[in-house]
Amino acid sequence: MTLIKSISGIRGTIGGKINDNLTPVDAVKFAAAYGTFIKNKNAEKEKIKIVIGRDARISGKMISSLVANTLIGLGIDVLDLGLSTTPTVEIAVPIEKADGGIILTASHNPKQWNALKLLNEKGEFIDGEDGAKVLELAEGQELVFAEVDQLGKYRKKKNYIKKHIKEVLKLDFINKKAIKKAKFKVVVDGVNSTGGIAVPMLLKELGVKCVELYCEPNGEFPHNPEPLKEHLTDISELVVKKKADLGIVVDPDVDRLAIISEDGSMFGEEYTLVACADYILEQNGGGNTVSNLSSSRALRDITEKYGGNYTASAVGEVNVVKQMKGTEAIIGGEGNGGIIYPSSHYGRDSLVGIALFLSLLATRKMSCKELREGYPAYYMSKNKIALTPKINVDDILEKMATKYKGEEVNTIDGVKIDFAEEWVHLRKSNTEPIIRIYTEAKTEAKADELAKKVFTEIEELVG
Repeated sequence: MTLIKSISGIRGTIGGKINDNLTPVDAVKFAAAYGTFIKNKNAEKEKIKIVIGRDARISGKMISSLVANTLIGLGIDVLDLGLSTTPTVEIAVPIEKADGGIILTASHNPKQWNALKLLNEKGEFIDGEDGAKVLELAEGQELVFAEVDQLGKYRKKKNYIKKHIKEVLKLDFINKKAIKKAKFKVVVDGVNSTGGIAVPMLLKELGVKCVELYCEPNGEFPHNPEPLKEHLTDISELVVKKKADLGIVVDPDVDRLAIISEDGSMFGEEYTLVACADYILEQNGGGNTVSNLSSSRALRDITEKYGGNYTASAVGEVNVVKQMKGTEAIIGGEGNGGIIYPSSHYGRDSLVGIALFLSLLATRKMSCKELREGYPAYYMSKNKIALTPKINVDDILEKMATKYKGEEVNTIDGVKIDFAEEWVHLRKSNTEPIIRIYTEAKTEAKADELAKKVFTEIEELVG
């Protein structure tokens, strides 16, 4: 059982001991720290408002109640969206003129996990500096609660997912007419969380025939909720059986999007962003894009095709967003199926991604398989090497950077080495003596071969 505290929030498994797991006491302590941080940041304001929302996991109602009442105890007004999605809460914060937001979700983690993800007044994840302040408050004795006449007020707001969908459909380049004309049939795997509410609702608005699979938001995940190939055999089979045009898979909080092609094959999480960027760059006549260092080179290729500039950020949504703002990128995200489209908001949003992807298919009048085969072919290999605690991981990474100084080397997040037709990214784990090794090449064999080569070189350095 585990409790992980980081600058972006707190996550852990339900039950167990205080400070070792996400117990009710830990949820209250961390919510109180965040609420106090928001109050300190807005000391001149008479009233503070925070938006909360949760995915459908079993512990969600309990954790949500604890968080809401802790904030009320601090004198903060709470707007509770109830069953929601991460991007829904993100867009609600600025719309409701709130001072922050908390999303109660452990994203792609299994059902025993839950988490508090923290937003600023823009509906974006708080940065490292603010996250450190929250962690400091959680460990200190500076938490002061309101007296009885100053308690916050609680209000529940229903149907915010519907409002979110309306906002998506207002976006430029969402071609509702073409999508409706295409008469798509789509199978949806909502992993029995809030994607089972949101995705079918969006598809109905777009005139798409929806076949629902695991769309009952009861928190009983029917498979590992991370949308990877090995977890998605059921939807792959159903797409073929129902003769659907494609399958759509989201994680429990609906910020990661995976596509299944009409023959049941994976379109590829890495290529979800590539396809959406292809459409936006085409419609916009070019523009800049951003993804993180561990994402596919295919996005760079597509961006340059339209005359734009591609840049890579350190891993993490906060870092991607910062880079996007700095380069005025028109679209960006992460290779895990996370689409960030600033015309909507600066957060990963599967609903936006679905609308863009269907617009692309409808306007080009082609199948998923045809679309995928038209993109640069890259294959990724993800591995890790475990080291003893005594070994200095930073020293190894520095030596690898020096060894390959003749290549294009990026050290903003571990070490990434770009070769002519392939790359390797080495990152250390923050919690254990492990180096993660990501490689990409034009064939699966070459990606694996590069990983093995780097693995051997690291072993030689360790001695």
